[in-house]
Amino acid sequence: MVLRASCPDHGGTGILPAAILQFGITSNTTEFRCSERRRWTWPRISSGLGMTIFESTRPLAWGELDVPLFGLGQDWYGARVEPAAGFALVCDAQRLWFVASHRRPAVLHPQARPGLFQAELWRYDVAELFLADPHSGRYFEFNLAPNGAWWSCEFTAPRVRAEVTDLAMPEVATFSELAEDGSWVAALALPLDLLRARLDFGPATKANVTFILETPRQRFLTATKLESAAADFHQPEHFAAISRQALPRLSPQDARLEDTREENLS
Repeated sequence: MVLRASCPDHGGTGILPAAILQFGITSNTTEFRCSERRRWTWPRISSGLGMTIFESTRPLAWGELDVPLFGLGQDWYGARVEPAAGFALVCDAQRLWFVASHRRPAVLHPQARPGLFQAELWRYDVAELFLADPHSGRYFEFNLAPNGAWWSCEFTAPRVRAEVTDLAMPEVATFSELAEDGSWVAALALPLDLLRARLDFGPATKANVTFILETPRQRFLTATKLESAAADFHQPEHFAAISRQALPRLSPQDARLEDTREENLS
């Protein structure tokens, strides 16, 4: 599997195996490095960029993802997060994929099991996706643990649950990869037909991506700027509009690099 560490409009694209993801920070970009000392850069996301969903004309599959990542290099209070966390949203004809990664060992919920539904993942290291319908005020929260455990909940208003008990959204798939040094990458694949039926998912949908890292200290990261002194991710009125962009293909140079990497691994 390969992940590209740049937004295609800004150049500097690179590819490397998810198992050796490594993030760093420079003054105005997030920097991506691998063991061969090559470097790739991509801009940190800001509230003005909105939330980009890359669209693939081909079915996506874990192990074959070729996805640009956005980097989050500051926590809720503006302190530097190093290494940065990375994420991407990408969809094919059937599913919306949420990909998250961090180059530091994670502290997992003690009951988190790969692929299984688990409440209260937010008490430990987790990546989160929020999707909101601005017309009804309803929104979904999806939690993704670094090992692929997950949780979801529908809200009718900020922190007002649609159901008292936890109900797992059907047909959700998760994937994860943990490296020996603790680096991790995980993905959550959500069925688009259910998102359309439950949330009227479409051009008007608003979104946000957040992380909770470094448990028990817990640092809170958000892709879009939220308005409160204390960390509070449940602010759907401040989620960002979605923009859609074609998933860029590998450049010939990147394709050669990937072919060389695969030959070295074989």
